[in-house]
Amino acid sequence: MRPTGACLPRERFQTRPDSPLEGRRFVIKGSLAGAAVYVAYDQGLLGSGTQGAEALRKAQAALPPAIQEWTSYVGWELPPTPKFDFSPSDSWNKGVQTVMSALSVAPTRACEYTVEGWKYVKDLVK
Repeated sequence: MRPTGACLPRERFQTRPDSPLEGRRFVIKGSLAGAAVYVAYDQGLLGSGTQGAEALRKAQAALPPAIQEWTSYVGWELPPTPKFDFSPSDSWNKGVQTVMSALSVAPTRACEYTVEGWKYVKDLVK
């Protein structure tokens, strides 16, 4: 018995690599990715930390009214959005400091772990 409707096998809908539809998919996906990068750049998300923080403040100011309007149009009721006290530039700086600190002690730690490993292997061989 052959499946029908939504249960059709996936192989039936796959396209051949040389199909014109495959080229269209590539162009559509590439266009969407390009548009996403352009919007991110245009809004300042790919700039400095202060530009990113400013973009986040704009989004926090613009999203709640837009969501409220959309939910009233659809007829849904959502709980209120939580308030965040978050600074991307402070988090970025803390992350950079943590990574640099780990990199600065990495050679010393590597030597310590190598010595411990050799001691462990010597104890196993005894």
